[in-house]
Amino acid sequence: MNYQQLNLPPYDAVLSEREGRMMIMDAQRRKFVALTPEEWVRQHFVNFLIAHLGYPKGLIVNETELRVGDKRLRCDSVLYTKAMRPQMIIEYKAPHIQIQQKTFDQIAVYNLLLHADYLVVSNGLQHYCCQMDYEHHTYRFLTQIPFYASLVKSEE
Repeated sequence: MNYQQLNLPPYDAVLSEREGRMMIMDAQRRKFVALTPEEWVRQHFVNFLIAHLGYPKGLIVNETELRVGDKRLRCDSVLYTKAMRPQMIIEYKAPHIQIQQKTFDQIAVYNLLLHADYLVVSNGLQHYCCQMDYEHHTYRFLTQIPFYASLVKSEE
């Protein structure tokens, strides 16, 4: 299988084939998971956050489950503060999926429950990051994903 080149730094993904299915090591969950196009994006993006932007590996959780009554939702990745408060929600799409308003609507629903400071959407080719301003009931799109050090400074 030929894996699509992404608009993210390359990394040495650990791949395996199990029962005829390609798998990729998810270092956050410490297990092999099915290698789908969306998972390819997730693993590259998480590696980008950790290896290039200084995000602590131990504060990023993949596949965070949320519950609203009987309904179960799943955030692709959540970055927590050291106090375990959700700081950033990240939603991934496969590279062939165009990021549209419904993607932003999806992450906004998650944020109604988590109240994160940052929302990120990526299909591996395009990345969008917005910073929430709850005091003024607004948000602003950033030109790039912030370095972790700048997030920590804003928490102090």
